[in-house]
Amino acid sequence: MTAWMVRTGHGPAHPISGGRPTAGPEGGTRSRGRGISRVSGALAGAAALLTLAYGAGVGVAAQEPAPAAPGGHGAHDSHGGHGGHGGHGAHGASAADPSRADDVAATGGSSWMRTAGVFSPPGSFVPSDALTYDTRLVPAGARIEITEFTDPSGTRVGTRLRGLTPGRAYGMHVHTSPCGADPAAAGPHYQHRPSATADPVNEVWLDFRTDEDGDGRAEAVQDWNFREGGARSVIIHDRQGGAGERAACFTVPFGPDGRA
Repeated sequence: MTAWMVRTGHGPAHPISGGRPTAGPEGGTRSRGRGISRVSGALAGAAALLTLAYGAGVGVAAQEPAPAAPGGHGAHDSHGGHGGHGGHGAHGASAADPSRADDVAATGGSSWMRTAGVFSPPGSFVPSDALTYDTRLVPAGARIEITEFTDPSGTRVGTRLRGLTPGRAYGMHVHTSPCGADPAAAGPHYQHRPSATADPVNEVWLDFRTDEDGDGRAEAVQDWNFREGGARSVIIHDRQGGAGERAACFTVPFGPDGRA
């Protein structure tokens, strides 16, 4: 089946994502994100993080309602509400990272998760689970949102990013370990079949290109689920494809144990 897609264009809707694929120049699919004012520079990043830390807002998830999960499951809002199928309430910001927001829901054999954060360099005054190692490509104050929907037929992972370098191609993959001050801490790409092929079918690739405002989005759909504890972050790379320098990292609770 198609390994990755974005909900734009005029192709047939995917049974899991409900999206309509559009081919991208590097062989994947992607679309332009919604335009907003770009947040850039160290001072802007620090101001955004301090604002979040003192309760004015929490990441992207606190600003916009969640999209409905496939299969009819209602998505959570930033106040812990949920759709008609029930599930866990929104977690909001963690004590360790006040710039983070998490929403989760689970019912029957399916589950849905959304987590969002604000990038800052390692060792910043306000801690963050979203770390930028190259502020030219991922400025302090840039934002990321990751969503995951799983059911017995497979997994859908989506991302939205804001405030990056405008008009630039980026690579992104799911990695095996949480982020750390050392970019290598996130480990290698997560693979459905370990030590097999490094491609968008066996891994989760979320390559994207930013628009004129520095915003981007991508979505990947797989016919398999993450192993428990096997996938713990996404890495933004400086170029698309299977490799590239690590520009930023965001710790994400993928898989069933991330719903606890």
